[in-house]
Amino acid sequence: MMLEPRKDGFSYYHYDPSVAAAILFIVLFFLTTSLHTYQMFRTRTWFLIPFVLGGLCELIGYVGRAVSAAQTGERTLGPYIVQSVLPLVAPALFAASIYMELGRIVEVVEGDANLFIRRKFLTTIFVCGDVLSFFLQGAGGGLMASKKNSTRKLGTTVIEIGLGVQIAFFTVFVLAATIFHRRMRNTPTPRSLEIGWQRHMMALYSTSLLILVRSIFRLVEFSSGFDGPLLQHEVYLYVFDAALMLFVMLIMNWIHPSEIKSWLSGGKAAQGFRMKTPNVTTTS
Repeated sequence: MMLEPRKDGFSYYHYDPSVAAAILFIVLFFLTTSLHTYQMFRTRTWFLIPFVLGGLCELIGYVGRAVSAAQTGERTLGPYIVQSVLPLVAPALFAASIYMELGRIVEVVEGDANLFIRRKFLTTIFVCGDVLSFFLQGAGGGLMASKKNSTRKLGTTVIEIGLGVQIAFFTVFVLAATIFHRRMRNTPTPRSLEIGWQRHMMALYSTSLLILVRSIFRLVEFSSGFDGPLLQHEVYLYVFDAALMLFVMLIMNWIHPSEIKSWLSGGKAAQGFRMKTPNVTTTS
């Protein structure tokens, strides 16, 4: 049963949100984020700090959604803001680590000549765009919680701009990665023949595609307005956002970037719960 709207007539949802669905994703995000935290500290792969923070945003966001969904009577603003803003900005944090991962792949295979953007600028350019996207989406999410229609519309516009920035930078990033990968396969370096770097490129493509699909969904969702069809049904949120971001985290759990770090500076690499010493003589 739908709860009554607030006394001012504003309703946070067009449906009665599912407590069970929120709890399911709390458990799933807790498990994968816990594993990522263990992997990061165990292997000292510090460029994954934004990725772990993204997992925490997803986890706390769905805790907020469960609290909001479980409320009886008039819903309160706090849990709604948490569940609106944190899952919205989490993919920008995932993206930051993915951008840094490509820079390290280029470094480990000694493939700078195959980039059309200098490596020293590669991470800086994309992370700066990512930070801009992060703050735009966060600010817009906060404005969306207002009871004033004009403020909510402004929040929607700011979020759309933030998502547009994220999609644009991610598209150029995937293009840069694809060109680099193709050039490396055509003119491999001696180092690239010694290590299994290409599976990390496959993980990078997979996670990037999932984030792009999610961001396009969110852009269409907000462009359709508060009364649009995508905001009318809860299932779309879980299929095109929560599930996709869960898969991003699981892919990175399994094909963990600590292997790249170990090729660069030694040490152990993570694969799930296991730690291994990579063999640099294996080919891609």
